[in-house]
Amino acid sequence: MAPTAAAAAKQQHTGKAAALAARDASGHLAPLTITRRSTGDDDVAIKILYCGICHSDLHSIKNDWNNSMYPVVAGHEITGVVTEVGKNVTKFKAGDRVGVGCMVNSCQSCDRCDEGFENHCRGIIFTYNSVDRDGTVTYGGYSSNVVVHERFVVRFPDAMPLDQGAPLLCAGITVYSPMKYHGLNVPGKHVGVLGLGGLGHVAVKFAKAFGMKVTVISTSPAKKQEALERLGADAFIVSKSADEMKAAVATMDGIINTVSANMSIAPYMGLLKPNGKMIMVGLPVKPLEIPPFDLIMGNKTLAGSCIGGMRDTQEMIDVAAKHGVTADIEVVGADYVNTAMERLAKADVRYRFVIDIGNTLKSSE
Repeated sequence: MAPTAAAAAKQQHTGKAAALAARDASGHLAPLTITRRSTGDDDVAIKILYCGICHSDLHSIKNDWNNSMYPVVAGHEITGVVTEVGKNVTKFKAGDRVGVGCMVNSCQSCDRCDEGFENHCRGIIFTYNSVDRDGTVTYGGYSSNVVVHERFVVRFPDAMPLDQGAPLLCAGITVYSPMKYHGLNVPGKHVGVLGLGGLGHVAVKFAKAFGMKVTVISTSPAKKQEALERLGADAFIVSKSADEMKAAVATMDGIINTVSANMSIAPYMGLLKPNGKMIMVGLPVKPLEIPPFDLIMGNKTLAGSCIGGMRDTQEMIDVAAKHGVTADIEVVGADYVNTAMERLAKADVRYRFVIDIGNTLKSSE
């Protein structure tokens, strides 16, 4: 009997990697030795030094979205150095500083891919918990090394730290892309950032780099000083304050909504000027409810955005390096990851955990 595609692929997965994996919906992460494919002609092999912890990782290890394929090795904010390249690779060489974000492959031939929007390809293959072309399940950056097609590798400028830059590969492109494509990167325009967390704090930094007026909108008054004095926002609105919300009605050109909690959209749409846009990048569990009049009156737009293509991701990293935009992080060791997940579930982090893979992840063998 001829071998299956997955069985044949496993014969090519001869490399080994130390990893941290969740084996069930408890989400508990424990050491596991995984295999990686040999470096193909178009591949880049990377020694992982850092990997950010995204809220999506927490959802995935706990099967909150009912699609987890255990064991799950999470992590899509990967940075490290190139150790080997295939014979067809022209963009990278051994020793280069690089990163890998939320996807590791696509069909590479559809209109979306040709236009540079691999993130919208129907054949997108995510960095972890996704079925690769060869039938194997992808493993992410909570591991010692990874092999990726060169198209999905991002070059890191010397000015961009690998630890503080790692979260930009998810959080950074998630806010950069909608700001670029919805005209919220124009100097002098006024943008609201709804929610000040892993996504929100990066959105504030990019907006200031673009020369925009930035107002942070939050339910937490305790974040005001942080937003204004450390992140450089121009104004802060406590959304629970009717007076503060009323004073800001029709003042913003756009709002980047980073909130993943269930919420009423209508009050925030009122902060937009005519022709203003709210872009959703958070993922509330429940469906949105908004009266049509709140969109129609004022010709307002409610849109969504999902990460970004590889061309935009490289552009984002380059812009961030030029303007000194990095994520605010707390670096943790591999032995602290389960505690970090517990803290993340409580929003007890400012603003992104990053695992020091290179110095702390040990082999399970």
